[in-house]
Amino acid sequence: MRKLLLLHILLITGACLPIYAQTGKGKTTGKSTAPAQKKPSPKLRATWGIFLSDTLPRPEVLKLLDSTIVVRDQNNKKYPVIAFQFTYEQNEPYLNDTTGKPGVYKEFNGDNFKSNKLPLIWSNELKKTLQKGDVIYFDSIIVEYAEKDYYLAPKLKFEVR
Repeated sequence: MRKLLLLHILLITGACLPIYAQTGKGKTTGKSTAPAQKKPSPKLRATWGIFLSDTLPRPEVLKLLDSTIVVRDQNNKKYPVIAFQFTYEQNEPYLNDTTGKPGVYKEFNGDNFKSNKLPLIWSNELKKTLQKGDVIYFDSIIVEYAEKDYYLAPKLKFEVR
């Protein structure tokens, strides 16, 4: 019985030691625990062609479909776009069977691309299907800032009017 009690006490004490060790209680070595100074991240802005996020007429968006995503910093220096996430929100009108009222069905299509512009197959398909009210999103735009330094650029959103 005593062996079992001693075993339980040792197990409980052993399980609590790592928790106590991580609380920061105990002696200090005199070293600073402040995080190392990081260089500030650059202020980037992304454009599609020459446009920031905007509401554009359909003919203008059709011209942009073959354009590249350009990312610049506050000094107007360009950085290569490595990858981006593309989403196309298509609005389809329909008639609700139960209420008899018209509604809008939203369909989302998209993909991740490792380039700075839409592939030709996507561009050609969008030229056929793009309508007023549709929305185009460019998210997770990754740029190579330095040799092994990558940053996320701001998102882009274009509404078709």
